[in-house]
Amino acid sequence: MKTAVAYIRVSTQKQGRSGLGLEAQQAAIAAFAAAEGFEIAETFVEIETAKGADALETRPQLAAAIELATKTKGTVIVAKLDRLTRDVHFGSGLMSRRVGFRVAAMPHADNFQLHIMLAVAEKERQDISDRTKAALAACKARGVKLGAPNAGQSKAAAAAAFAESLRETVEPLMCQSSRQIAAHLNARGITTAEGSSWQSAQVIRLIARLQPKVPLDAAA
Repeated sequence: MKTAVAYIRVSTQKQGRSGLGLEAQQAAIAAFAAAEGFEIAETFVEIETAKGADALETRPQLAAAIELATKTKGTVIVAKLDRLTRDVHFGSGLMSRRVGFRVAAMPHADNFQLHIMLAVAEKERQDISDRTKAALAACKARGVKLGAPNAGQSKAAAAAAFAESLRETVEPLMCQSSRQIAAHLNARGITTAEGSSWQSAQVIRLIARLQPKVPLDAAA
C-alpha cells in the first residue's frame, strides 16, 4: 500500500478538547485512504488558537507531517483544503515542496489543481467582500445607520448585505437541499460571515434573506 500521513487541524482549544470537527476529519481521511489504497503511517493534529498569516513556524504539526512524508516518500492527506490553508501564497509554497498533498473532499485533485482551487477561492472571497461593501454602502445611502447605537438594525443590514454578496453563488443551487448547498459552499472554501463552515440551518437563513417568501426544504 502507499504510505500517507494524515493532518488534522481544529481552530480552537475548545474544539480540540471536545473533538468537535476532529472526528469528522478523521473519518473523512480514513475513508479516502481506504478507497485510494493509502496506509496512514501517523496522524498529526494541530490546534490553532490565534489568527494570522500561515507559516510553518506557527504550524509545528504541519511541519512535522511534511517532514515525515518527505522521509517516507509519502503523501499528506487532509479532509478539506481549508484544513491545510486558505492562503494562496502559503499554499503555493507547500505545493512546491517534494511532497504530494491529497484532499479527501477533492479526491481527484493533484498539487497543481489544489493550487488553482486556492487561487479561485481567494478571488471569490475578495469578490464576496467587495459585494458586501457595496451592499452596505447601498444600505447607508437608503438611510440605514450602521453601527451603534442602532446595533440591531446595523446587524440586520450587514446580514442582508452578506446574503446579497452570495446571491450569484447560491441562486444556481436553489434546486438542491440546504445540506447540499452547505456542502457546496464548504467545498469551495466559502465561509459564513463569522468565518465558520456552513450548516443546513445557516443556509436556510441565507436563502430566507435572499427570497423571504420561498421556503427551502432542509431535508437532504
